[in-house]
Amino acid sequence: MTTNVFSSVRDIVQPKTSICFDNLINEFPMKVDEKQTMDGLVLLGQLPNSSVPLVFFDPQYRQVLDKQSYGNEGKRQKRRSLLPQMTEATICRFLCEIERILIPSGHLMLWVDKYILCSCLNTLLAHSGLKTVDMVTWNKQRMGMGYRTRRYSEFLIILQKLPVRAKGVWQLHDIPDVWNEKVSSVNHAHAKPIGLQKRLIQAVTCESDIVVDPAAGSYSVLDATRETGRHFIGCDISNDGVA
Repeated sequence: MTTNVFSSVRDIVQPKTSICFDNLINEFPMKVDEKQTMDGLVLLGQLPNSSVPLVFFDPQYRQVLDKQSYGNEGKRQKRRSLLPQMTEATICRFLCEIERILIPSGHLMLWVDKYILCSCLNTLLAHSGLKTVDMVTWNKQRMGMGYRTRRYSEFLIILQKLPVRAKGVWQLHDIPDVWNEKVSSVNHAHAKPIGLQKRLIQAVTCESDIVVDPAAGSYSVLDATRETGRHFIGCDISNDGVA
């Protein structure tokens, strides 16, 4: 007999929000549902083991600028080059910390571009226990750069902490794997689609759950949590997005 893997009910439970909040607020200068400037690894280090169901992570990949050293850095890629860069070793440290704080069957939404997807992703995930379970292609509806084909898209790799399961964890089943949403990059070079992030938040969390973003950038995840009734803990090493 085949077991149905689909469900609209989430049966995994995050530890009591009040316990996490009390610990964080009492012991650390941790802000909830606010913007803050700090190192994302420091923030992750303050979060308890197995404490959150969902993390978004949009690294500033040093590999991308190294690949584009043929003249774009500081010119066409000026805004990107001004952002603090993350080495492969730093990103791997983030992934290890994210895996630690995720609850069993919790999710990481990892943003990558085509270069990282094709050339570096396996290396980045080699020492992580997180498992790739799906991917969403974000059609940004504007043309970017590329050695060969020109880039219209970014990619959201969906990873899950063991045990891998869909039923009882993933609540929505109408999210397309190609998402069309135009986003203004006026306020931040790496602005992300709030509409997509809202749907993903609703898919794997419940109201009042905590969503973490340790490299928040434009704080689109904060906006998405506010619009979906979730709580946000996140930061960025740059203060560009902090009002």
